Amino acid sequence: MLATLLLSALLVTSAPADTITDYYEVETIPTPPGLVAETGGLSFLPDGRLAACFHRGEVMLYNPKTKVWKLFAEGLHDPLGVVAVSNNQLLVIQRPELTRITDTNGDGLADQYETVTDQFGMSGNYHEFAFGPVRDTKGNLYISLNTASNGAGIRDEVRGQYDALGRQGRMYACVPYRGWVMQITPDGKVKPYASGFRSPNGLGFDAQGRLYVTDNQGDWLGTSKLFHVEEGKFYGHPASLVWRPGFPDIDPLTLSVKTLDSMRTVESISFPHEVMAHSPTQLVTDNTGGKFGPFAGHLFVGEMDFSRLIRILPDEVDGQIQGACIPFYDKAGGKIPLRIGNNRLAFAPDGSLWLGQTDHGWLGDRGIQRIRYKGAAAGVPLDILGMKLTTTGFDLTFTQPLDEATARDLANYRFKSYYYEYHRAYGSPQMDVHTVAVAAVKLSADRKTVSLMINELKASRIYELNLGSLLASNGQKKLANHLVCYTLNRLVKDDTSAVRKTH
Repeated sequence: MLATLLLSALLVTSAPADTITDYYEVETIPTPPGLVAETGGLSFLPDGRLAACFHRGEVMLYNPKTKVWKLFAEGLHDPLGVVAVSNNQLLVIQRPELTRITDTNGDGLADQYETVTDQFGMSGNYHEFAFGPVRDTKGNLYISLNTASNGAGIRDEVRGQYDALGRQGRMYACVPYRGWVMQITPDGKVKPYASGFRSPNGLGFDAQGRLYVTDNQGDWLGTSKLFHVEEGKFYGHPASLVWRPGFPDIDPLTLSVKTLDSMRTVESISFPHEVMAHSPTQLVTDNTGGKFGPFAGHLFVGEMDFSRLIRILPDEVDGQIQGACIPFYDKAGGKIPLRIGNNRLAFAPDGSLWLGQTDHGWLGDRGIQRIRYKGAAAGVPLDILGMKLTTTGFDLTFTQPLDEATARDLANYRFKSYYYEYHRAYGSPQMDVHTVAVAAVKLSADRKTVSLMINELKASRIYELNLGSLLASNGQKKLANHLVCYTLNRLVKDDTSAVRKTH
């Protein structure tokens, strides 16, 4: 009997961990009775309370210590983002404007509503959402404006200039500045910042202060994308060109695909449709200093239609950002408590990641959840920390040393390559799909980096890698996530002058 008990204990302790739930737990936050919890925005106040806005116009404050909700403001029109300025002041983007909301007398209720900017057009189309704001280190604010949909018309009365040239197409921009990211300077000046977006539901900065925007699959977007956004650039959806200074007085859709393709700045990272994402949302940077696990400084992206969060693995090649995306917290065929509809994300002071969920007429869910790292007691998951392009393939860096036998097994690395077509149609199938063989594997001395030599590297393609049964060096842990997709826009120069940085 003693031998049996010892054998059973050995089997229990030697069973490899293989799911992210071994390291992270999800808690559902109760919301007030009667509240339709279609979450449009989340932000933490300096004192640790959560500010949350909801589609039907409420702004609520939640105290994580007392677990009490209080109404702060109401009557807003479809608010889809909030930033806490102080313990008594918030910035909220609602459909018609960016608003500063303040509690001036300290009674816990907002009594002052000020327009920060309403210098953009509205046609009354249901799809003219406004997203943001996010703020850079210089105090500039950024918002993004959805294009309208031909699935519904426009009102007789519009706000702003009307331009019939912008009325064409599946998604259109008949009023300014639909399909744009806008910048609001600290002195209140509003600047059209970048164009070419379809449904830019997520804005955020990485640890280096670079602005990124997610956009959703549709016309002119073969799949959903993550863009590194810089001033003055055009990112591919033609509708917004009507409002570009100096653009000819023509319908942008009369330009050839070749011409539009030559004008655009391509995405930094593609989210392969149905493989990685359906509808990516807000992005946030892990600024917790390790409280959220081994991914400090990484970008995380929400996803509306899957029980999944996505992590970004950037790679700077020849001065341009490209790189990979990988599931972070993922159902992956099993059961996890994470719901779908993860529209808004915010890190709390304690290092947990809070998720605001919505359906709002589409696939999704409602409410608020948070993900907490279990810490030292759970250990560190075996996962990919980075994926870097080389002249002959890719370097994969892991959170822990790998088991040598499984790391050197070529069968554990299965690549396929494809691209999505840039065209006017809605979405795109994967084009020119084919497998790519791995010719050789090298393992670094610390066994944390695998260098893969593959038989084909071509620019303007996605390399989808499915990893097999990799183990940590102690044999106690399996790989937490097996899928990673690298967007290869530029090849590494095969000489010592190649511009190359790692993050």
